[in-house]
Amino acid sequence: MPLGMWLKAGTSATALVLAMAGGATAATAPASQSSTARAAAVTLRYDDSRAAGWEAAIAAGVASWNASVSNVRLVEAAPGTAAEIVIVATTGWPQATLGPVRPGRQVRVELGSQAVSQGYNKTRIAAHELGHSLGLPDTKPGPCSQLMSGSSAGTACTNATPNTTERSRVQSAYASGIAALAPTNRTLIDAP
Repeated sequence: MPLGMWLKAGTSATALVLAMAGGATAATAPASQSSTARAAAVTLRYDDSRAAGWEAAIAAGVASWNASVSNVRLVEAAPGTAAEIVIVATTGWPQATLGPVRPGRQVRVELGSQAVSQGYNKTRIAAHELGHSLGLPDTKPGPCSQLMSGSSAGTACTNATPNTTERSRVQSAYASGIAALAPTNRTLIDAP
């Protein structure tokens, strides 16, 4: 079908360009939204095949981010496929590469058992480290209500949900359908 017929049929030119470009995996907004409100969501794949014992915490952390932001989606990579976020279990302190990660690039998240042995919550750790991959630095010291305050909120803190400011920063970083900021390749270690 010629391009003009596609456009006349009501296909969004933006969605068509994204699909033809083969770049970031994109999802179009439901038809009920206005064309100005439509934005392509960036899909980032994660590989947690080397994070034994953390599966439930990772799933909960991913669910927290997916429920909190609309223009980036975290999905589990199919076995044998490339992932933008590689998650591994370690014996040290949790740490992650500071993003925002872009499709086709790769960052590493290390979920350290040393923090768990000191009483920190696994789900909060996973969500916090994923926040680094999405471009958020630490906000230490900080209250429990700030996910990125990490260990400074203390071992009693189990909050794994980003606050309004954290959600807004991730939304902004992925607002145009790609990560707006260049990744820094800095690794942030979350020791107290």
